[in-house]
Order: sequence, then C-alpha cells, then structure tokens
Amino acid sequence: MRHAFTPPGAAPRALVNILARNVAGLPRHLADNAACRFDPELHTGPDAFTAESDQDRAARVQVAREVCAECPVWASCLFHALAVRPGAGVWAGLTADEIAALPGPADAAACAPREVA
Repeated sequence: MRHAFTPPGAAPRALVNILARNVAGLPRHLADNAACRFDPELHTGPDAFTAESDQDRAARVQVAREVCAECPVWASCLFHALAVRPGAGVWAGLTADEIAALPGPADAAACAPREVA
C-alpha cells in the first residue's frame, strides 16, 4: 500500500473528522454496541491522505462484511443506513453504493420490523 505525504498532525485530525462524520446522528445504541466500534477505519477506509488500492479496498470491505455478519445491532444499522444513505463506508455489511441501490427510505419504512402482538 502506498502512502501519500501527511503533514505533521494532519492524520490524527483527519481521522477524528472522519470518525465524527460517521457517528454524527448515529443512534446511541448503535455507537455503543456495534462490532465496528473497535476498528472504525475497517468500515470507513483510510483517511484522505492515504492511498488505497482496489485490491486493498476489496479485502478491507470483505473483512468489514464479516465483522458486520456477527454484529448484534446489524438490523438497526441497516435501517439507519437506509434512512441516512451514507456516502461512504460499510454499513450492515453493505457498501454505500449497494445501499444507494436499495429501495428508498419511504419503502424501507414499509418493511421495517414490527412488534408482533
């Protein structure tokens, strides 16, 4: 993997900014219980100052999907992703492009889990 030049102190600031954008508006139970909380870069990719090859990206996405498959808040994450339509990252095992191809939020609400009486 090739790394671009990173000015001193820029990488930590960039990582904090990426993480802040990814958790902004995220329901607290997702942020607290999601399996990805231990390695958010796995799901978001490297910061803007780091190059990622197509092969590295594919491998990272595959590992992220495996983490999502075991996540206790997978369904909540999926419904959140359908509602907010993230522009990047892996959410509930799906890439942002895959999420964009799914039915819109109005359609998602119609198939949201319901309590059974």
